[in-house]
Amino acid sequence: MLYRFKSRATADLILLLPHARRILELIGKEPGARGIITAAQIPAAVAALEAAVLEEERRLAEAGKTADDDELEAAGAEGKERDTVTLRQRAAPFIDMLRRSAAEGHDVVWGT
Repeated sequence: MLYRFKSRATADLILLLPHARRILELIGKEPGARGIITAAQIPAAVAALEAAVLEEERRLAEAGKTADDDELEAAGAEGKERDTVTLRQRAAPFIDMLRRSAAEGHDVVWGT
């Protein structure tokens, strides 16, 4: 299942269900079939995502690992290598969409 995020300020952004749900939960939104992030809510949403990214990076640095190390350890048990995408990488297009939408005063809506 996919989530499609739309704004009049940007092209559509499509995320897979688990990634979209995580991002929506991080910004305090219920990951329902449809929703909206108003232009007034965008600054808080961006701040929440940036804080989550920094927390993930701090946690990994504290553990002396990179996200790749965690994934490779998990993959090692399964005997195969996995691609790794950090929260920073995953959230970057969404944060860009939010910032561009806020700059033009547009809401961001989503649907499945």
